[in-house]
Amino acid sequence: MHAKHRPNSFGQLLAFVSIVLSGWHDVGAQEPGQAQRPASPNFLFIAVDDLNDWVEPLGGHPQAKTPNFRRLAERGTTFTNAHCQSPLCNPSRTSLLTGLRPTTTGVYALQPSIRQVPGFKDVVSLPQALAAGGYQTLTTGKIWHDAYPEPGGRKPGTEFSTWGLHGSHGPFPSEKFVKTPSTMAAVDWGVFPDRDEALGDYQVASWAIERLKSGIEDPFFLAVGFRRPHVPCFAPQKWFDLYPENALQLPKVKADDRADLPKFADYLHWDLPEPRLVWLERENQWKNLVRSYLASISFMDAQLGRLLDALESSGHADDTVVVLWSDHGWHLGEKAITGKNTLWDRSTRVPMIWSGPGIISGGRCDEPVELLDIYPTLLELAGLPARPALEGLSLVPQLRHAATPRTRPALTTHGPGNHGLRARDWRYIRYADGSEELYDMRVDPNEWNNLAGEAKYAEVKADLARWLPVRNAPPAPGSVSRLIEMKPDGIYWETKMIDSKAPLPGTVFETDAASKPVESRPEKASR
Repeated sequence: MHAKHRPNSFGQLLAFVSIVLSGWHDVGAQEPGQAQRPASPNFLFIAVDDLNDWVEPLGGHPQAKTPNFRRLAERGTTFTNAHCQSPLCNPSRTSLLTGLRPTTTGVYALQPSIRQVPGFKDVVSLPQALAAGGYQTLTTGKIWHDAYPEPGGRKPGTEFSTWGLHGSHGPFPSEKFVKTPSTMAAVDWGVFPDRDEALGDYQVASWAIERLKSGIEDPFFLAVGFRRPHVPCFAPQKWFDLYPENALQLPKVKADDRADLPKFADYLHWDLPEPRLVWLERENQWKNLVRSYLASISFMDAQLGRLLDALESSGHADDTVVVLWSDHGWHLGEKAITGKNTLWDRSTRVPMIWSGPGIISGGRCDEPVELLDIYPTLLELAGLPARPALEGLSLVPQLRHAATPRTRPALTTHGPGNHGLRARDWRYIRYADGSEELYDMRVDPNEWNNLAGEAKYAEVKADLARWLPVRNAPPAPGSVSRLIEMKPDGIYWETKMIDSKAPLPGTVFETDAASKPVESRPEKASR
């Protein structure tokens, strides 16, 4: 037995027996294009913040330049129809890392941490399950939502064996470049700083690279969390130079896109710091934001490239499975908004790419899959016992044969009772008041034509609706930020009742200080 796979505890011995048995099961299962699978592969687990499908393997923006996403996709399998379980950081990441849906845990908002939720304080997270199976678990950057675990929980042997550089969204300029309606410093974009090395993602990548260079005991689980393109959309000038302003393509939008939406659609993103499209257009900032978002993506892609280079140099490329994912998407004018917090594709569809031993290279899977599926997939690849409580499905069949069909649509939830279902051909949304949306994604990929009110689609809706959750857990105690609830006496946003008949805030201009002309740095950002 090779030293690196020798069990040194009873738990690892059980895991090793499982690996051996699974190895008997898989003998001869390799197909052309697949590398031989080690008994216990290492895992490089890469998270990206607020990244929609504007990467080359998904083609969400025709001008996006992401050579390292393309490089990873060429080596492995891209899931073209992958979706988050919540269009918000904390509930999305909590779901992935616990293997449980928001409707099970009640984590719908930016608070609380799962460790503060009664009944789930001791739930076994993905890194904990791997550690129990003999893995060294290391983390750097944003893996859980940024505030969690609380600093007191970031101790060796808690969520991870080793806590590395946490990083941040900074640095920030002394004043905001763009005077958005929100005064929040993070809601900003433009050319800043002068060097890649000053940004947190560069430093997070460097910490991970140093670990790979110095050597990590096998098997390892190295989690690396990048924050770009989450706002602020800052990047050095060279990344803006990839996207000349005079040739930049803006997202396709429809002037009356919200005309056929139920009113409840407004409530899911009722009062956000991100500006609405009408403000961006009036202040001549739409193109600047799109360009800044693309530049941020290309900067982050370069950090991915540095990390992949280090993996190759370390000698671990052939025994390491790489999985890259984003926690949710982001609107840049579609449906008249920017930001997240919706149940449409722009907010739910995310990159998910796998590569490594045993995974078909150049594969593309168009079946609907979920971030929730990552946890059980990694357990199966590690040869560790399945955990019956997990609500995701292993992706191993699709990693072996990309065309393998799935049995259910992907489900995204934002607040109790609000759900979006995504099948191969259809998107179905049902809100807490029973109102609906239905889109035929084969002919309407922009989700411009809501078919829910047409009687001829009743069977399609009924077929999808059977996958809606039977139970919606109430919001966990302490839930506030971005929480939308329907209660018997009205609609509540962030625990406060709203005027349910009012127009969506920010879509109708008012004369106030927040609507004054924008200040930015055109001498650089407009190149």
